[in-house]
Amino acid sequence: MTIAKENNSIELVENTSAFVWHKDEQNIAWLTIDVLNEKMNTLKAEFAEQVSQVLDEIEAQQKEIKGLVIQSGKPDNFIAGADISMIASCQSSVEAQALAEKGQQLFQRIEDLPFATVAAIHGPCLGGGLELALACDYRICSDDNKTKLGLPEVQLGLLPGSGGTQRLPRLIGLVPSLDIILTGKQLRPKKAEKLGVVNASVPLSILSRTAAEFALKKKFKRKVSAKEWGMSRNPVGRNVIFSQAEKQAQKKARGNYPAIAAILDSIEFGLDKGIKKGLQREAEQFGKLAMTPESAALRSLFFAMTEMKKEKGSEAEPKVINHVGVLGGGLMGGGIAHVSIAKAKKNVIIKDISNDGLLNAYQYHYQRLEKLRKRRIITKATLQQQMLQLTGVTDFNGFKKLDIVVEAVFEDLNLKQEMVKAVQEQGKEGVIFATNTSSLPIGQIAEGADKPENIVGLHYFSPVEKMPLVEVIPHATTCDGAISTAVSLAKQQGKTPIVVKDCAGFYVNRILAPYMNEAARLLLAGEPIEVIDEALLDFGFPVGPISLLDEVGVDIGAKIMPILEAELGDRFRSPDVFKTLIDDKRLGKKTKRGFYVYKGKKKEPDQDVYTLLNIKPHSQLTKDEIAMRCVLPMLSEAKRCLDEGIIRSERDGDIGAIFGIGFPPFLGGPFSYMAALGEDKLAVLMKKYADKYGDRFSQS
Repeated sequence: MTIAKENNSIELVENTSAFVWHKDEQNIAWLTIDVLNEKMNTLKAEFAEQVSQVLDEIEAQQKEIKGLVIQSGKPDNFIAGADISMIASCQSSVEAQALAEKGQQLFQRIEDLPFATVAAIHGPCLGGGLELALACDYRICSDDNKTKLGLPEVQLGLLPGSGGTQRLPRLIGLVPSLDIILTGKQLRPKKAEKLGVVNASVPLSILSRTAAEFALKKKFKRKVSAKEWGMSRNPVGRNVIFSQAEKQAQKKARGNYPAIAAILDSIEFGLDKGIKKGLQREAEQFGKLAMTPESAALRSLFFAMTEMKKEKGSEAEPKVINHVGVLGGGLMGGGIAHVSIAKAKKNVIIKDISNDGLLNAYQYHYQRLEKLRKRRIITKATLQQQMLQLTGVTDFNGFKKLDIVVEAVFEDLNLKQEMVKAVQEQGKEGVIFATNTSSLPIGQIAEGADKPENIVGLHYFSPVEKMPLVEVIPHATTCDGAISTAVSLAKQQGKTPIVVKDCAGFYVNRILAPYMNEAARLLLAGEPIEVIDEALLDFGFPVGPISLLDEVGVDIGAKIMPILEAELGDRFRSPDVFKTLIDDKRLGKKTKRGFYVYKGKKKEPDQDVYTLLNIKPHSQLTKDEIAMRCVLPMLSEAKRCLDEGIIRSERDGDIGAIFGIGFPPFLGGPFSYMAALGEDKLAVLMKKYADKYGDRFSQS
């Protein structure tokens, strides 16, 4: 509140600007950014006038001001980026370009101030937030774990449009800046300091003091080192770097992400023609990218994720979770225990029938913590503390204090039912029992339980610490409190949970099965292993279907398919491939032999597979035809899942497919992809393939 005096009366006037400044005794100007009624600072189009007004006032006093510090009024974030909804409101590339140009102009005014400018950074400093900081002469950040710096625009199908493609390469050099901008990776404080993105990384307690000291320095003038000139400032060196960068980026992207080419073009043009023309090219490319279907799909996914973070899964409030139990010390149990400690910050009791199983879980937890320590993400003290948060038992000692128990034992119905009985008898009153099953119906696991309402499915994907999705599966009588508590735990573990109906395969495995089956049919028809995989990689999947079978395990696929066929019908009948491979002890990557043979980190198609399956490999179909043969049955099954209420919405179906099986994010998920194709085109495609290959391509 401020006091205004008019006509001899005093009136309280509320300050609604997100940008306020004052001058201290040393004549240092302090500009504080604090977006009202928001937890995070984000840059919005309507702030342009507020920023301009503040800069007008600062420029009017520039002779008195010794330096400027830009800081956040939020306790745990600097600026998390620009408000993405601004782009959605643009109707043309011209409008989006104008948006970028406005940001560039404001940041240029900061860079042009005659005194030193400093960004005092604590918490996320991303996208437009980092671009603002790059316009300053100096950047000082806290060494807190909350502090992360990056330009993640590529993950939205965009490029940094407010100077990021021009200022970062000039600040830290071409090669490291390409790595940051092309991947959207986020830097931790020490890494940012090592690369030169920030000038210093200091404890939060002295962040303001250090920033003030830098504000009294001379303006920063960066000189290009001889090494940097040799690498990027001469045409020969620059061409080599850009050629290699494009090759590496497209190795994964396969031409599906227009932002990659636009980023490379903007940076190269700017280094060649100068920063002024580089900024112009950056804005033009930003405008074009904003109108691409790839960016629209990725931005839609971002909004969906933001929306989901607010949801609880049911109307009930989740229970407070202090202690977590895990049954089973195998890969899944060890992974669940690890994320419950490392991410959710819970104390965990893990139970296994043998000390060997417990040792495996301890080793799993330690190895992943040690990787974090080596990368300096956590300290040795934190590693030791998190090791102490895991307690291993071979009985149910300590289960009376557990709020939720996650079961990850073998896929055996009787065994899982025994676990339910034991936990409900020996655990505390009202304990939530969450079963991690990939195939058994939750309702069957809950049969005979004293309190079936406290039983819920919690289906993780392997490896647990890497795969972002979790399916939360209530059965017919699961109470709302169990659902919301399971959703809450998954979120605390860093997962994206979707609530799905109890049925064979749930959602993800149900839509994955026809995709994998079709890949197997293609193989039996003579399409070479690597051709099938390449076709789906080109389509946008991160892993080809044959490689995925090896990753998951041929034996796992063999167990799931009959369950799906028994409950859902003939369309899930799998080709006679799995049994033949299993009999030959080809279980996939875990046995070094499957469809591929594995030698260290390298793999190659095993030619013996063709002999084993009586196949003469000869490629007949185009890659597009191969991809559509695999993808169309998946789309059809996704639609059935929505119609049957297996998933609650198209949004959940898209997110489940993207995070569960790697459906191409730039297509937005199966439902977004179907919408983009249009009903008529999709119907024509389905009929064409159904006429040629059978009813499994039918939409009904």
